[in-house]
Amino acid sequence: MITMQKGMLMNIQKEAEGAAEELTALRRYFHTHPEVSEKEFGTMDFIEKKLKEMGISSVRVEHGGTAAVIDSGRPGYTVLLRADIDALPIMESETNLRGKKACLSAVPGISHACGHDGHMAMQLAAARILENHKQEWAGKVVLMFEEGEENGSRCLIQIFRWMEEQGIHPDTCYATHVRWDIPAGRVAILPGAAMAGVFAFHVRIDGTPGHGSRPDMAVSPLDCFVSFYQALQNVRMTKISPEECLTFSVGSIQGGKAPNVIPGSLRFAGTCRFFGEEAGKRFEQIFMDYLDSECRRCGCTPHIESIRHSVPVMNHPRCAEMARKALEESMGPGILYEAPRWMASESMGITLQMFPGIMSFTGIQDVRTGSGAPHHTPEFDIEEKGLTAGLAAVLSYTETMLEQKPDLSFTPVSLDEIAGGMKK
Repeated sequence: MITMQKGMLMNIQKEAEGAAEELTALRRYFHTHPEVSEKEFGTMDFIEKKLKEMGISSVRVEHGGTAAVIDSGRPGYTVLLRADIDALPIMESETNLRGKKACLSAVPGISHACGHDGHMAMQLAAARILENHKQEWAGKVVLMFEEGEENGSRCLIQIFRWMEEQGIHPDTCYATHVRWDIPAGRVAILPGAAMAGVFAFHVRIDGTPGHGSRPDMAVSPLDCFVSFYQALQNVRMTKISPEECLTFSVGSIQGGKAPNVIPGSLRFAGTCRFFGEEAGKRFEQIFMDYLDSECRRCGCTPHIESIRHSVPVMNHPRCAEMARKALEESMGPGILYEAPRWMASESMGITLQMFPGIMSFTGIQDVRTGSGAPHHTPEFDIEEKGLTAGLAAVLSYTETMLEQKPDLSFTPVSLDEIAGGMKK
């Protein structure tokens, strides 16, 4: 049982509620000017401009993002705060679930359909407040605005390399993700696995093309795929423990154009999601074995065009407990929401392998205003009032860690090991 100290250095509820207009303005700017992964140059220009206005120096890390340090000038804990900054190639709907949205993307075919606009707004507001109060705390706060989160985790390596070069060693880390199924004004903080790991694949199967009148003279990659896919459908029930949570889906199949021509090749892509890394590794091995055996049986040749891995988001249990208590103390009972784990994946899982910490969930759902469509859909929208609670969560966590400097039991994964894993 953790006993929290009383006597907060700042009135977090007052600071967070006082930042409501700032949060809305920042979020709407980012929403109006979205940029896709690893093309977020204007976004970083704006972030760096805002940090400079606050008196915070920043660095542009090539192929990594923007980083900055708020230094109190006194020794203490180092807290790493992270926000992702990329948008998605999704054409936004002008309406949410109820009516017209408060603001729209000005870039056709690109939108912040995952909520990263809200993440940047909360982190910039937190940076201003922490900078304004830095005479009241000891230690450092590192700000990480991560490029290309939707593309995986490779941009993280560059920022981590930069931190190593600068001698920055975070004691803990924190991020939040807005969530469509949590009511605005509430925050969920889960111990352990909070978001899923992913095994994403793009595969090509080569056969022998032919005419539909003589399928016996062809080797159909479509027939091979169907056989392979049907075999995989049984894996969840027969090869994976029922205690494990794991899903598998194929979302893209491309092969052939004419109804009377058997194509020479077929491409398919999909993902496997899991909370337990061992279950994920086991599924991947079975996937590869089945693909090889079915292709050999059918006379086809498989080609792995790309594979992407992401580890589950594993919140440190003690950090999660401290975060929950700190948030309730600063915002009162009722702020916490008991949400289920989320099967989506997030590059924050990599950061949490290196530093103990958490990813919280900030509620943005409001049926009255129409916010509540799932992420990555054209109707996705943010109830901006929910960002105040998310800001309070990051402030309360940061302040608690800076004040209490807990000795956290944690075995980090080395940066070299993480970088090596990405190359496999």
